[in-house]
Amino acid sequence: MTRDGDNTGRRTASRRGFLSAAAALGTVGLAGCGAPRADAGEGAENAVTDEGVQEQVAEWSGSDATGVETDHPYTSPRTTIDLDERDGQITVSTTPCRHTLLGEGAKGGPWELPEVWAWQTPDTDPSVPGPLLRVTEGTELEITYDNSEHNRPHTFHVHGLSKSWMDDGVPTTTGQQVAPGEEHTYEIDANQPGTHLYHCHYQTQNHLDMGMYGILRVDPEGYEPADTEVFHTIKDWDSRLSASTAGGDVDFSHRDRNPDVFTVNGRCAPYTFHPEEGSPLIVEEGDQVRIHYVNAGYESHAMHTHNHGFTVVEKDGGVIPESARHREDVVPLAPAERKTIEFTADADPGVYALHCHKVNHAMNGESYPGGMIGGMVYESVMDSEQFASVMELAGYEG
Repeated sequence: MTRDGDNTGRRTASRRGFLSAAAALGTVGLAGCGAPRADAGEGAENAVTDEGVQEQVAEWSGSDATGVETDHPYTSPRTTIDLDERDGQITVSTTPCRHTLLGEGAKGGPWELPEVWAWQTPDTDPSVPGPLLRVTEGTELEITYDNSEHNRPHTFHVHGLSKSWMDDGVPTTTGQQVAPGEEHTYEIDANQPGTHLYHCHYQTQNHLDMGMYGILRVDPEGYEPADTEVFHTIKDWDSRLSASTAGGDVDFSHRDRNPDVFTVNGRCAPYTFHPEEGSPLIVEEGDQVRIHYVNAGYESHAMHTHNHGFTVVEKDGGVIPESARHREDVVPLAPAERKTIEFTADADPGVYALHCHKVNHAMNGESYPGGMIGGMVYESVMDSEQFASVMELAGYEG
């Protein structure tokens, strides 16, 4: 089990270098990223009173969700689980949690979802997205769903892999679901290399939107990781669903779903740049970079890489032929779509944004920048004033 990005010895050293460099830096202020509320003045983020969210229903703002009280534990950052080391066997479950979008020290924070339904295993803390499950092609998987921690039925469904009818995890067509207090084992062969989405398929409109999603990566035999290889799950949310599920006095219907939260690996910018809680890319000049994008949201997104052209090398588990590849700098992703991009870190060394170019998705409420923005950092600029500014925005103190 490893944290994302720790796929080679050199990458682990790079992460240590990131932390060491950040700790040695001072802080420099940078304007432009405010709290999620449009009308946020001094103390406005604490405007929810003892009456809860009821006063805010008429003009709901995403930050109002933070004021809904729950006693759930907090989610942790996503971990990576090597299923080859477990002979393809794993047990997963779901537990209600509170989820941090922006940490308290981040610009615009704190901002939270009062209830999400987080995946966990006996060896990992609950997280949104769920753990990154990684395995080699040809492995026979036994994925046991243990529903002892939640009060709703659930299933495990994975895209991209051929499986038997009753292992598809879709109660509408199989008549099977895992009731509270029960468990079920899905037998699935890792027969299609690629990056695949998994999620609960019971009342999918709610359960996926409450955080029950993750990535199953099937590596082909002889797979060679890139110098820097990361998995970015992007997601749009309507915070009213979380607030209403947690007991907040706010109405929600998927028929009028209006996303006000946009995340990369469960975090909003600038928290996405935090080296421990977020998921920034750390590169050296000349590195081969590989990003696996998965859209777990309900809207399409257009991910743009600043100052780095790329080629799309995989889509939904299919390898793109060399003859069909061409330089791009925006990759569209439909709901549930997966694409892998590759490029060389050969630009002027700096700190670069990787963001959705539906620019209102790069916002936290009415504040810009925020939302669906990831980042890439060249190690050689970690002693710069600009890098220190980004670390301050992200709430990283070193």
